[in-house]
Amino acid sequence: MSPFTGSAARTARWEHLRVDLADGVATVTLARPDKLNALTFGAYADLRDLLAELSRERAVRALVLAGEGRGFCSGGDVDEIIGATLSMDTAQLLDFNRMTGQVVRAVRECPFPVIAAVHGVAAGAGAVLALAADFRVADPSARFAFLFTRVGLSGGDMGAAYLLPRVVGLGHATRLLMLGDPVRAPEAERIGLISELTDEGHADEAARALARRLAGGPALAHAQTKALLTSELDMPLAAAVELDASTQALLMNGEDYAEFHAAFMEKRSPKWRGR
Repeated sequence: MSPFTGSAARTARWEHLRVDLADGVATVTLARPDKLNALTFGAYADLRDLLAELSRERAVRALVLAGEGRGFCSGGDVDEIIGATLSMDTAQLLDFNRMTGQVVRAVRECPFPVIAAVHGVAAGAGAVLALAADFRVADPSARFAFLFTRVGLSGGDMGAAYLLPRVVGLGHATRLLMLGDPVRAPEAERIGLISELTDEGHADEAARALARRLAGGPALAHAQTKALLTSELDMPLAAAVELDASTQALLMNGEDYAEFHAAFMEKRSPKWRGR
């Protein structure tokens, strides 16, 4: 939410993503439908850099992450990433894995809610991208699969071992990350992996509706709530309530808090300004 944007101009076109911005909602679409939106090195880098840009813009108050075609995201591209990583040395592999983690951190740390609209497959890195979002809106075709052990790697890729237990609990997370079995929409909803289950084919529409609702609300309050949810995951209670107190004191001195009171007294809806 900072006005200090630096010297670089906003990127006009992204090679690996489709980006639309309207009425405070950014819609970011993974657009490789012929490859089930498999991620390439460039797609990871674009996501990382796009989220950094959008985080500096006051115009963005919610973001929908969607996939074009038959599925959300099938994970890292087998030919373009797995094949290439076999010839990399340890330093190059560390750089790559750090970059994928930076994408997840960007989703968690951006100052606006992120809604993943999931239909069809969300596998590997695609499952972690959805996991990192604040909301996962999915239709009955959705299936999540954390496939990392299936290719001989740790199930704790891209922060999955940190995030998944906090969403579904340690027992379910152990099963999903260790075995890599797919989880279809009904079970995903039962264990808390899905925030909202929609009718068939309506995940994108429901995600956009939720994004518009969030974008029309108090943006600063949403940003601070998201920041506290992330920051307090590992805090002792004493530190958490102190951080809550400091945050509320700042927000109580803000324009939106005063606007709520004025609107309440005047019996009208608040006009949120995100300040």
